Amino acid sequence: MSPVHFAFSSAFILSLSGLAFHRTHLLSALLCLEGMMLSLYIALSLWTLQLDSTCFSSTPMLLLAFSACEASAGLALLVATARTHGTDRLQSLNLLQC
Repeated sequence: MSPVHFAFSSAFILSLSGLAFHRTHLLSALLCLEGMMLSLYIALSLWTLQLDSTCFSSTPMLLLAFSACEASAGLALLVATARTHGTDRLQSLNLLQC
């Protein structure tokens, strides 16, 4: 495994562990998701460059578009949560209560 692949793999694993273990604020969960998407985008871009294939060239852009949609939906949820509950702490959210 090259050092570049190791760096992006470790960035993905660190973001995944941050999402799994540090779930106190909604903003930190969104940042961990964005870190995962960024490492996936860079790894997928490097993979398509190494293969020199034209059929996979649009895949990183598609992942980037989905990542932008995920980020905008997450920020909209963050704003709605902060307005209704006054905080972005995940312990204050109750999914069973409307």
